[in-house]
Amino acid sequence: MATDGKSNLSFVLNKPLDVCFQDKPVPKINSPHDVLVAINYTGICGSDVHYWLHGAIGHFVVKDPMVLGHESAGTIVAVGDAVKTLSVGDRVALEPGYPCRRCAQCLSGHYNLCPGMQFAATPPYDGTLTGFWTAPADFCYKLPGTVSLQEGALIEPLAVAVHITKQAKIQPGQTVVVMGAGPVGLLCAAVAKAYGASKVVSVDIIQSKLDFARSFAATHTYLSQRVSPEENARNIIAAADLGEGADAVIDASGAEPSIQAALHVVRQGGHYVQGGMGKDNITFPIMALCIKEVTASGSFRYGSGDYKLAIQLVEQGKIDVKKLVNGVVAFKDAEEAFKKVKEGEVIKILIAGPNEKIEGGLDTTVDEKKLEAAKANGGSGCC
Repeated sequence: MATDGKSNLSFVLNKPLDVCFQDKPVPKINSPHDVLVAINYTGICGSDVHYWLHGAIGHFVVKDPMVLGHESAGTIVAVGDAVKTLSVGDRVALEPGYPCRRCAQCLSGHYNLCPGMQFAATPPYDGTLTGFWTAPADFCYKLPGTVSLQEGALIEPLAVAVHITKQAKIQPGQTVVVMGAGPVGLLCAAVAKAYGASKVVSVDIIQSKLDFARSFAATHTYLSQRVSPEENARNIIAAADLGEGADAVIDASGAEPSIQAALHVVRQGGHYVQGGMGKDNITFPIMALCIKEVTASGSFRYGSGDYKLAIQLVEQGKIDVKKLVNGVVAFKDAEEAFKKVKEGEVIKILIAGPNEKIEGGLDTTVDEKKLEAAKANGGSGCC
């Protein structure tokens, strides 16, 4: 078997800021429709960092040790008897959540809202920072020959951005403002541009993030100021010459001031999408929403067709996800990679699987003062 002599070392969260490596048994294929995947690369999501720091996101609480990670790509090493679409040796991007397929939400086409969803690295389910992973074959997406495994690990956050941007109903020639220039915000800007938006404005509080956004996908940027949401909105409209406002505004930050400004930036009859997660309750400019007759949508994870479109956007060269990767680290350096992400000085770090050999890698030296400051600011996740 392809797993002989291979490690199933896993990166396990015991409780906040308490992680360890455990060598777990290689999982077995229990359904004829499942496959066994050797994990090659895994990215770090904001939700992973939040669990690592706080041990919970909302009502999802880590009560027992849990393997972290859900942004992964790997190689098929075994297939169930009923699998016809994948073969041993295929390289795949993993969609890390599996719905029940039988409830009203699943049957209506909204499987991302399935109440029985089993999502990797969301309590009580283990994640993909491990050597081997079993998954339903139809939630493994074969990578084209021109798409690398490292790019494959970025398909998950790109699918999140695809789902968010779909909600905004963007048409060619329209204008789009994206609040937040973190990984998902950057990818939302890139998807909007791929959809044909004539202007894509990235907004953030950190100039270095905006500098990268301009080189990645944004046509305009705006450094948010410590002024009222209404004034920031007026400044964004003026800076990008948006006339009466943007056709669509996406909040990928979850920050209350950004959400407030977003409702003042969107034009009458425009679309507003909430993609970022923040505090449970905020002060919301409901009058602006009503008077403008804005269509407002939430967005959660991804749904049917989102992974497929994400892979197509990478394959066709419309989005260069490689630009987001600051480095790759060996599996043994997973915790240091988490610290680097929490510092906020990198966009994406990939962690090589325990059986993956890498040369060089990222300097994992961590500035402890910056890490403590980042911890004080809390954390949030897109998933």
